[in-house]
Amino acid sequence: MAGGLAAAVGLFLAATGVVTLTSPQAVAATCTAGTTSDFNGDGVGDTVVGDPGATVNGAKKAGLVRVVLGGGKGVSEISQATTGMPAAPETGDGFGTAVASYDADGDGCSDLVVGTPYEDVLKDGKNLVDAGAIYVIHGTPTGIGAGSRIEGYSQAGFNPTSGTEAYDWFGYSLKAGTTASGTPYLVIGVPGEGVTVSGKTYAHAGCVEYAQGTTKLAVSQDSAGVPGVPEEDDRFGYSLAGTNRYFAVGTPGEAIGDQHFAGGVAVFSHTLANGMPTPLLGLDQDSSGIPGVAESGDGFGTSISMTGYRPSDQTYNSDVLLAIGMPGEDVGTLADAGGVAVVRIQPSGAYSLVTAMDGSTADLEGDAVAGDFMGQRVAIANTDASVVTTSANVRLAVGEPGKDTATVKDAGAVHIFRPLDAAIGAADKELTRGSGLPGTATTRDYTGLALVAGGTNLYVGIPYSKESATNKGVLYVRPWTDVDGTTNTGTTTYQPGANGLPDAGSTFGVIG
Repeated sequence: MAGGLAAAVGLFLAATGVVTLTSPQAVAATCTAGTTSDFNGDGVGDTVVGDPGATVNGAKKAGLVRVVLGGGKGVSEISQATTGMPAAPETGDGFGTAVASYDADGDGCSDLVVGTPYEDVLKDGKNLVDAGAIYVIHGTPTGIGAGSRIEGYSQAGFNPTSGTEAYDWFGYSLKAGTTASGTPYLVIGVPGEGVTVSGKTYAHAGCVEYAQGTTKLAVSQDSAGVPGVPEEDDRFGYSLAGTNRYFAVGTPGEAIGDQHFAGGVAVFSHTLANGMPTPLLGLDQDSSGIPGVAESGDGFGTSISMTGYRPSDQTYNSDVLLAIGMPGEDVGTLADAGGVAVVRIQPSGAYSLVTAMDGSTADLEGDAVAGDFMGQRVAIANTDASVVTTSANVRLAVGEPGKDTATVKDAGAVHIFRPLDAAIGAADKELTRGSGLPGTATTRDYTGLALVAGGTNLYVGIPYSKESATNKGVLYVRPWTDVDGTTNTGTTTYQPGANGLPDAGSTFGVIG
């Protein structure tokens, strides 16, 4: 299902330099630093929604991104047709397949990074199909888009020590933020990268491009200390997660023994040692304490998500909670029913299992069903990072895009957990369209394919909505307190053709 966005032809026209990740500049007087995803620097968060399947200037699946400025200050539409872009929209580019935001230049306005993994790159007269590109669109006090400084990068343009090759999918995944020391960082997934070891190249082994301050390097399973070894189709970098202290890289194609596509996850600290982030540990289903066994097709690490964890003996979030989806996990004889594990990780790299669940776990809403793909997307959030972490302030959303309702096949669902609860099924909820989410469930909506968990809100995108009222895609934003049932604020709905959004698009609702 997720592969449905894969497309072919595009042409990368130019790379204008290197993302500025050096010492922050003085904050502009008209920008207010400190609010995430605040592109006009007014202190109010903004909402970014991708539509990688959108037609732009007649080019099908060229893709676009819309930014809804908080406080009712308007909507910006950004694509490769935007004035100042060093590229043009072409069929199958997939602009908006991944998005991330952070203050790259330290001016107090957030900057938007857009992944375009199916962009073709012209090199030495040869068209490198699906090599991939990213674009950095800088926020300004007047907004973002036309008028912004825009930079475009191939992989070699971003990191001159790396190469640009066909089918690398540079920009397939993105994670950006600020380290605990205040330095901006950016991680770019390149899951199609071929990695050469001792003269042999392993196709699609994968890597990530990592930037922090003046440090910029490629990290793969051939890098010093990184768990695992490069193998064909590992797809290291397929998924990414991170906080101010840690980041993680999913490798869902990892072979464990002779079990292909069993999957794994590598965890790093942003602390630099010998010029690279510090590898802490590798996890798979054969790791001590992780439930289940590594089996072909489990896809452990297909989706990952991180949030800070503050122990009772600390004054800050020294640890992290890592949620890991394994949508291909079989439950008994039920193929691809899926499952999820949540792990706590300490600065030393020590880890412990917090919880694990699948559809057969005691007292959970619903049942395990073949083809549910539970864990295709996971999103975990600490709703109050200023206090000692308890069950009351951690929420986990799990996508089940293959879930059927009583009458609708593949409508999809989002399962909500309090992962620190002793009994994981005690307070879980299952949200579907018409029950916990607006709208009407429709065949092949695949609800649960697009999820983001913020400190205040849960974001549920349905880019493949088949409902007639939202058949160009839709994004629902629901406060966690509403999900818990302690408030009834209501869900905010974003869709093309409403509330200032242009009535055009195809897969609106791609987030994160």
